Amino acid sequence: MSHPLFVGIDIDTKKNTVCFLNSEGLKVIPSYAFSNNLSGAQSLLTYILNLMKTYSFDSVSIGGEATSVYSFHILNFFFFSKELSPFHPQIYRFNPRLIAGFKKAYPDLPKTDDIDAFVIADRLRFGRLPANIKFNLQYLPLQKLTRARFHLVQTISREKNFFLTNLFLKFSNYITDTPFSDIFGATSSTVITQLSPEEIASMPIENLLSLLIEKSRNRFQQPLLIAQELKKISKLAYPLPPQMKEAVDIVLLALLQNIRTMEAQLKKIDQSIAKEISGIQHTLLSIQGIGPVFAAGIIAEIGDISCFKNQAALAKYIGLVWNKHQSGDFEAEDTYMSKHGNKYLRYYFIQAANTLHLHNSDFKKYYSRKYSESTKHHHKRALVLCARKLVRVIYCLLRSKKRYELPKTANS
Repeated sequence: MSHPLFVGIDIDTKKNTVCFLNSEGLKVIPSYAFSNNLSGAQSLLTYILNLMKTYSFDSVSIGGEATSVYSFHILNFFFFSKELSPFHPQIYRFNPRLIAGFKKAYPDLPKTDDIDAFVIADRLRFGRLPANIKFNLQYLPLQKLTRARFHLVQTISREKNFFLTNLFLKFSNYITDTPFSDIFGATSSTVITQLSPEEIASMPIENLLSLLIEKSRNRFQQPLLIAQELKKISKLAYPLPPQMKEAVDIVLLALLQNIRTMEAQLKKIDQSIAKEISGIQHTLLSIQGIGPVFAAGIIAEIGDISCFKNQAALAKYIGLVWNKHQSGDFEAEDTYMSKHGNKYLRYYFIQAANTLHLHNSDFKKYYSRKYSESTKHHHKRALVLCARKLVRVIYCLLRSKKRYELPKTANS
């Protein structure tokens, strides 16, 4: 009969509060706090090894919440511990939602580090656990890059939105009536930062035309029409009070420089991602429409595909599942996507699906069918269903290590 030890760790930047439970849910020793550094981890390891020997435990499960990056070092330490390996340690990183939901089963528990560590340890004892952690150093550098890229893309998006709100003050109708295809393009940016609507309206058309040709490097097919349209929309803009003009210009220029800097960094990260994933064997690039960045984002978060028993388990891990809502004779027609899974993996799957529905004939047909079947939110529904279809494809390719082939109906 097995005799396990359950170790729950409440992880903090400075310290780790630890609870030790036996299979009956009783504390083996009182909870104890260890410094969240290498010395503290080594002290905790010594405690665990002593308990294993003193109480004749034959296995150990260790768990902590996924608190940003703070759980990485301590859980990684135990995963690679040679001293602990004879006891076949099972290491778990819990979604905080899971622990918070489990804690509701205990009425009137206070909120302390000791209690949180106890709840984690008891959740380990309860069972029905997520897949245990498998630190694979082959994927971790790639994961760091793809997660940093995710953060940078979100930051650029927020910066652009803030830029546009300030642009409305200077040139109120530029966002809706601009003749440029890209507001943040080089020529458009010059117009925004160097000219005011009043200056555009009063500028001779020849001078404006010359500026557009110079900044665009003569790439516009009809620069005169663009110049005429700019003069037209500049006359419709609200005048900005003179006292605000300098301040708004400073803000717009600073934001634009931030955006340019971050976009340059994004290109460097994309290059590093392409270099890193070239050393990993996979067949995802055989899918028309998926490039190195999306493939890397997916592979880095999935890691070892054997951790998932089937494609449904992978979809649940991503958060691309729709929970049924039924009670008695009632069954809801509208169901909501879970979104409780890995947000990075969900992002890369949805972004990849957005590309596939434009460039892959099979996904293009699937998207069109789901778009026509939807009664509302047509694009969003069709897109996430394409992402769900992609989960099945990716799971199959990673399992079989085969190249992707379009279905015959998609080729015809």
